Amino acid sequence: MKKITKAIIPVAGWGTRRLPITKIIEKSMLPVGNRPLVDYSVQELIDAGVTDIYMVISNVEPCQVQEFYKDNIALNKYLIERGKEDRLKLAKTLPNNVKIHYTVQDPSGKYGTAVPVAMVVEEYNINEPVFCFMGDDFVWNPEGESSAKSLLNSVRGESESAILGIDHPYEALLNGGALTIEDEKLIKITEKPAPEQVTGLASVSKYILSPELLKEIVEYVHNNDFGPNDQEYMITDPFASFVNKGGCIRVARTDGEYLDGGTVEGWLHANNVVLGDK
Repeated sequence: MKKITKAIIPVAGWGTRRLPITKIIEKSMLPVGNRPLVDYSVQELIDAGVTDIYMVISNVEPCQVQEFYKDNIALNKYLIERGKEDRLKLAKTLPNNVKIHYTVQDPSGKYGTAVPVAMVVEEYNINEPVFCFMGDDFVWNPEGESSAKSLLNSVRGESESAILGIDHPYEALLNGGALTIEDEKLIKITEKPAPEQVTGLASVSKYILSPELLKEIVEYVHNNDFGPNDQEYMITDPFASFVNKGGCIRVARTDGEYLDGGTVEGWLHANNVVLGDK
């Protein structure tokens, strides 16, 4: 498998489970340690070889994610003038060879994890394998293999997709579902099962999507009309149809710890884990 250079990261949600703080701080920008949630995925993907990141943002301005990932000229000038050039590298959030592209999603339109992926694929005419990481959680494994590299090492060609599996913490089951596996390939995903009823692995919303699976996702969004209040366009629905048609989705395993910022308890735990490893 050649290096994958593109990644999609949806960050457009309102973060209603984290109100009232998400009135003023986007959920993906909530701090874990000294970095925002989404940056753990961004830096991991860059380390795995990604140079083009497609972020799907809301239409609320100013967008904090955009502000974070662009150079702050005034801050850089201040650091230089005050003799603090050693801190310039801390203020620079992206290497020169990495570019972030932004797609705006209207929150009043179709919603669900499949929608932002379909939007990016169509806007940028993507026809190659891409990573897809959600922007409000990450897998912490500082002494081991990153989730991006685990996914990359699991696929054997551009026609194969991959999904990350982890021993099933409760939060992962709520967000991703339980995986049924055969010969390290995905058979099905059971959404939001009761934790005590599940053995095996849970999905934690980290994927490699092949061109064929990307087409399946786009068709799913276009060919269904659930209405604004009826059903989310879940990315796992086209996964199921893709597998049923004979498509291959490998299951990559990780021994890292799943960390989630969607609840106060999960966010506090993430901070304790990350800061405890410093």
